[in-house]
Amino acid sequence: MNTSPSPAILLACSFAFIIVQLDVTIVNVALPAIGRELHAGVSQLQWVVDAYTLGFAVFLLSAGAMGDRFGSRTVFLGGFALFAAASLACAMAPGALALNIARAAQGIGAALLVPSSLAILNAVYAHERTRLAQAIAWWTAAGGVSIAAGPVLGGVLMAAFGWRSIFWVNIPVCLVGFWLTLRVVPAIRHSGPARHFDLPGQVLALVALTALIGAVIEVHALGLAHAAVLGALAVALAAGALFLRVEARSAAPMLPLRLFTLRGFTPAVLFGVCVNFAYYGIIFVLSFYLQTVRGFSVLHAGLVFLPLTGTFLFANIASGWAQARVGARLPMIIGGVIGAAGYALLAVFGISTSASFWAMLPGLALIPAGMGLAVPAMTTAILAAVDKRQAGTASAVLNTARQVGGAMGVAVYGALVAAPATAAILSGMEIALGVSTALLLAGALLARSVHVNQGEKLCHS
Repeated sequence: MNTSPSPAILLACSFAFIIVQLDVTIVNVALPAIGRELHAGVSQLQWVVDAYTLGFAVFLLSAGAMGDRFGSRTVFLGGFALFAAASLACAMAPGALALNIARAAQGIGAALLVPSSLAILNAVYAHERTRLAQAIAWWTAAGGVSIAAGPVLGGVLMAAFGWRSIFWVNIPVCLVGFWLTLRVVPAIRHSGPARHFDLPGQVLALVALTALIGAVIEVHALGLAHAAVLGALAVALAAGALFLRVEARSAAPMLPLRLFTLRGFTPAVLFGVCVNFAYYGIIFVLSFYLQTVRGFSVLHAGLVFLPLTGTFLFANIASGWAQARVGARLPMIIGGVIGAAGYALLAVFGISTSASFWAMLPGLALIPAGMGLAVPAMTTAILAAVDKRQAGTASAVLNTARQVGGAMGVAVYGALVAAPATAAILSGMEIALGVSTALLLAGALLARSVHVNQGEKLCHS
């Protein structure tokens, strides 16, 4: 595509990432209210978050292949339609089970949106690699601001209209995104042989990830030695091993294992896992801490998250500028260190029965600043490592790994704060923040292995 792409195409793709990321965190401040109305315990509330991230993670790989096979625009439109329908089902859910099933359907809609939106950007900016880095930075900024604004918006909507409103708000956004896509996004088909839907791989991935996350969520209530927990772990291990074997032998795998042999690809994926494990998990437990230990109202708790939004936006923009000059590796390293500092400051100064908002502010500002600098660079490094015809699949691999990391973060950190006692919640928060600090530092070390020439290709293409 040689014509200069319309900014409206970037806007349409950003609409998708806004709605996808918003629904990762908007429910967090609503969880206590959902629990009261639907009579749901902590483990069921963890599933309100993890059903979405699991649906997202499990179907991302197939969605990437579907975009490569049927065209990114077609899959993109389908994602908007499914997300809107699932949001309607969430808003009308009569109980926790119905809500969690609808949340899983939302996740599938999100899976259709994310890799197809990145593939659209990669196609329309195919001959302008520097502008691709900038477009990805703006796309990531839109999602970063929405994921950070989720608790704030959720708190405002909850205070005014109740928890169901956090799902109603998705529908007009999806309709606008659908209309804009029809208007401005061209039909995009990727050259090369058609790829088939990998049903065995899809089923095995679903079984393995659901069993693993379910075991981690239930280990607090049932104990590690419980037969159900051990059985789920065994199923996850067996299904995971079979999945790798099937993918290695498949002529058209949903997860091309050879991608992991590309220089810099695996470190960038693992970096994404560390970032999402820490961030999703901390947002989940921080909402409980603010409302349970500190006694904040849902609106007050939502407003505490407000500092997360501003630094995300500025750091995302700075990331695009930095990549054009120094490549992807250095922003990832610096971003990981900044994020680690944020978690450490929050652990030391922001978690107690009386810590002020000002004590929490430095950590809350640095966490998204580090992520905002690092995540666009990570995404650019992934896309630069692969042929553009595999952009949908490569971005799906990255986002699958990130969503699995996020689901695990919610499951593990949720177990740390599941006890009702204040001292237990504070202790769990401190452990969670310590783990998050270590993960971001590990991510910074991993980023050193990202091939610097990936960034150079963006500068000189």
